[in-house]
Amino acid sequence: MAEPGVETRTRSSVITARAAASFEPVGRSVATARAFVRDTLQGWGHSEIVDDAVVLTSELVTNAVIHAGTAADVLCLRGDDGIRIEVADRYPEREIPLQQPRTMSSPERENGRGLLLCAALATRWGVDYSPTRKHVWFHLDLPERPVGTRSAGPVLPDPLLPLTDSRVRVAVVQIDGAGAITAWNEDAEELFGYGSEQVTGKPLGDLAAWPHTPGTGTGLAEALRLSRWEGSYGIRCADGRVIPVYASHLRVRDAQGEPSTVCLLVREHERAVLQTPQRPAAETGAENRGTAVDPFEVFIGSPAPDDLDGLLQRTVERARDMLDGDSAFLLLATDDETELEVRATTGLPSARQRFARVPVETGASRYGSARMPAVHEDLAAVPGAVPLLEGTGMRSVVTVPLKVEGRLTGSLGVAAESANRYSNEEALRLQFAADRIALAVESARLGELERLRRGSLSFLVEASDLLAGTLDRDQTLALMAQMTVPTLATWCAVYTIADQASDPYLSYVLHEDEDLIDGLKALLVSISPPDPVPTPGARVWSAPGEAAHRAALSASMRELGGPGSPVSSGINTVLATAAAVGGETVVLPLVARNRVIGMLTLGKPTDDHFRQEILELAEDLSRRAALALDNARLYSERMAISRSLQRSLLPPGLPDVPGVEVDVIYRAAGEGNEVGGDFYDLFPIRDGSYGFAIGDVCGTGPEAAAVTGLARHALRLLAREGFGGPAVLERLNAAILDEGARSRFLTLLYGELRPQEDGSAVLKVVCAGHPLPLRLSQDGTVRPAADPQPLLGVMDDLELYEQTVTLDPGDVLLCVTDGVTERREGTRMLGDDGLTEVLRSCTGLTAGAITSRVLRAVERFAQEPASDDMAILALRIPEPHRP
Repeated sequence: MAEPGVETRTRSSVITARAAASFEPVGRSVATARAFVRDTLQGWGHSEIVDDAVVLTSELVTNAVIHAGTAADVLCLRGDDGIRIEVADRYPEREIPLQQPRTMSSPERENGRGLLLCAALATRWGVDYSPTRKHVWFHLDLPERPVGTRSAGPVLPDPLLPLTDSRVRVAVVQIDGAGAITAWNEDAEELFGYGSEQVTGKPLGDLAAWPHTPGTGTGLAEALRLSRWEGSYGIRCADGRVIPVYASHLRVRDAQGEPSTVCLLVREHERAVLQTPQRPAAETGAENRGTAVDPFEVFIGSPAPDDLDGLLQRTVERARDMLDGDSAFLLLATDDETELEVRATTGLPSARQRFARVPVETGASRYGSARMPAVHEDLAAVPGAVPLLEGTGMRSVVTVPLKVEGRLTGSLGVAAESANRYSNEEALRLQFAADRIALAVESARLGELERLRRGSLSFLVEASDLLAGTLDRDQTLALMAQMTVPTLATWCAVYTIADQASDPYLSYVLHEDEDLIDGLKALLVSISPPDPVPTPGARVWSAPGEAAHRAALSASMRELGGPGSPVSSGINTVLATAAAVGGETVVLPLVARNRVIGMLTLGKPTDDHFRQEILELAEDLSRRAALALDNARLYSERMAISRSLQRSLLPPGLPDVPGVEVDVIYRAAGEGNEVGGDFYDLFPIRDGSYGFAIGDVCGTGPEAAAVTGLARHALRLLAREGFGGPAVLERLNAAILDEGARSRFLTLLYGELRPQEDGSAVLKVVCAGHPLPLRLSQDGTVRPAADPQPLLGVMDDLELYEQTVTLDPGDVLLCVTDGVTERREGTRMLGDDGLTEVLRSCTGLTAGAITSRVLRAVERFAQEPASDDMAILALRIPEPHRP
């Protein structure tokens, strides 16, 4: 098979750029691979597909370095048809496809999730195998400028179809080249109240209430000369009323070549009957289109902003200028069309600026709904009619809906400080502008949502990776806060709940300005924590803002006493803290395993609000963070239990033995969450004799701990009852076998030590399957001090014997567990010979120096941390002091 990126290419493509990198099979390689792909694509100028590429690469590299356990090779190729990324591992035997039907795994499962994402996000993807490697590739098309072609609409459920009257009346009016009416059908008579004979020959301009938009230059006469035109205006009826209509104009010519315009008109609320999807402006060639001008570009200006915020801000500025208003605002509807979110304003205080939400329905009247155009001549007469404008000084306002295919997508409004500024005429003009920009705004909004969704997915992937990388509770709390500030919020506080009977405790506080953290923490400590409500989703918490407001007011009042007052020095800090928490504050519950274990609190500075999309992202993050925090709690509890149990299996201290130096070093392997099987003991027996033991139970965990506890306490009990070494071990062997399936075999070195008056010491030892004790003499010779005998916990009938060893002054007896002798580096092992060489170099050293030198030699033997527990016991007979 060819090199990656060349094989199985299904169509010709010229490779214009290439980047490759390899990553070792370690956890941090996943994040490194993500950074490599992100930097590569951004360097090539394709930031619009970075999020998808990073998510897919993350999953595929995780499969290689974590699950397959091999290095991963990542290759990025840029061609004229898009971007192709290949991830190869060196485990071809894994997931070989069989010649039988296959089903994709569940998204909840770890394996197969990368392929599910490939199927969902990539244009094309596949898996290729060779005898030495397997690689998964995916292809992402580069976005192209949309082509202005028409397309059929989808099949919709009946409740979602546009609403009309029981009989739809379509007025058909034909206008000749001079602008006079030449045809007027029966539906036109029913809609507007004029008979055909009353209007024939009259200019359409006598009946039309045409919205005159300053700067556009598109009046009724110009619209009638266009080849095709759609939009809203009004028709003055016979009874004097102005009926809003939606019109579709088509310029035609008769058999003699005379031009005329056919106008189809329906009531405004039935616009779906005539309205066609708006298309982007065509490419170059404007000189061939005569004087036709796109009304959207004329209203917004050319070139139009390419981002949603820029488009909305220019829209409100043009709308304000068009109606000569003092302020303007544009709100976008939420997906469920129950609320409107402020996205752009001009001429309003900062409190009304961003992401404040107001309900769509504010009253039972027609003017209480954002779904219909509304004109309020004097807001002072109807307080609360427009919540957004309360307290702003605005008196009159006109608002119109933004609709796409009959669905409410937003609301556009213009307000003035004087009353009676606006009438239905201005509403028609503003509605005309709203119709021109509604589709463009909705398209830009959906594009922003899609980019936010993909960015959110990439954010959550990295957040999950970081949270999964630690089991430390404090580090998990810090990560939670650091991931939210400043990405999602200006400040963050994490409350934790130890158990159901405990109150929430403020565990971590973070602000994007580090100088404000202390003041923010002091403020939060001074108020009651939020209630631990398990209901999912964000809920507003007003207590911090209210407390900050009270503190700022109190500090300001004290400041009135003069700048020299004792408290004046701290007012700046109080005011800064008040501003930091003066915006919206929300609380999200941290729920893990059906229990509220804390709350994640997010806040904004003065007058700022959260976007709904940010709150949804924060809710996703809180679920992941809650599980990570609970896992860290469980791990910490397990470690505490393990350490407590481990301490209970070791003697609390060593007795002083007259005439003998004793030193012990114990090192547990791992992270402390497993109880080891190594143990030691030294205890007085009777009449100046002492018992000592060093042993190793097979395995780790609770079963090994049970045998360890049994052995240590049984040794003390039996020895103090007067049993000799062989009898003690034989009875211990029987007790271990009595445990049945819970039993574990045990290697044990047991001995009795009795110091002598001449300064020597007599030892009686039994070595049951344990590494042999080594005796170091004064002349530097090292030899075993006992013979090997069967280990304990394997067979019933043991016949053990003890051996007597006399240690002279200067002699040393070294006892170790197999974690010392079986220390490995590749194929090398320290072994008994290596330990002998180390001990031989310890001549003349104290017992403490000997154990330290042995431990240092073991640690230096290999670079990797020790994988087994170690116990080192040294008994040394000191030399007599010479005068």
